[in-house]
Amino acid sequence: MLDNVRIVLVNTSDCRNMGSAARAMKTMGLKNLVLVDPKEMPNGQAQALAAGATDVLANAKVVATMKEAIEDCGLVVGTSARSRTLPWPMLDPRSCGKQMSEEGKEYPVALVFGRESSGLTNDELQLCHYHVAIPANPEYSSLNLAMAVQTLSYEIRMNFLEAEQAQFEKQEVSSDSADAELQDGESKYQLVEETERFYDHFESAMQKTGFIQAKHPGIIMTKVRRLFNRARPDGKELKMLRGILASIDKSVKNKD
Repeated sequence: MLDNVRIVLVNTSDCRNMGSAARAMKTMGLKNLVLVDPKEMPNGQAQALAAGATDVLANAKVVATMKEAIEDCGLVVGTSARSRTLPWPMLDPRSCGKQMSEEGKEYPVALVFGRESSGLTNDELQLCHYHVAIPANPEYSSLNLAMAVQTLSYEIRMNFLEAEQAQFEKQEVSSDSADAELQDGESKYQLVEETERFYDHFESAMQKTGFIQAKHPGIIMTKVRRLFNRARPDGKELKMLRGILASIDKSVKNKD
């Protein structure tokens, strides 16, 4: 399961933080690091702070966008403060560790950390199924990047160890029951790439009906994303929704 956990650092400005984050990851048994458009590439300073985790740093994947970093993931959790204009489904660190441990048995999962100074943008946060906030001291909530990576990686590892100790007995029973209706090889939840196609199709269909005005879209798609991220439709449900949208496309085309 730990091999399916991906730590994603977005637009990191100080390469030393990459090294410290790599060290924090390896102490918790994590090794998959993705750097999204870093301000500077890891150098000798980063390697020095990585200490014995230089292999994690050396094997880090570098991509241009957050979408590219998470497109094959079935679960994406972004780190964020709670105070946002549009609330999003929130997890605390403990429930985040549990969610990622459970779903990480099925497909890649990503834990995304933003810029040191400003975090993730609203657009980037909308790519996440959940947000997680570390409940630090409100009078002094200053956590550096490596501290945040360490805290959340620890919760993932603790859930992994608990499940391992129980030999996955309870998890296997519930998983067998929940997945009984799924076809062989079909994931319960769709990967980000598939859900993004659904959102594109939804927006296109709503523009054709006139529900969304292309020149004045407002925040409808933001609310739609929040709705479906909260609902987490499975593979069959998403196919059904795509079928509904296809019927709308056909109906509009026939009227034209």
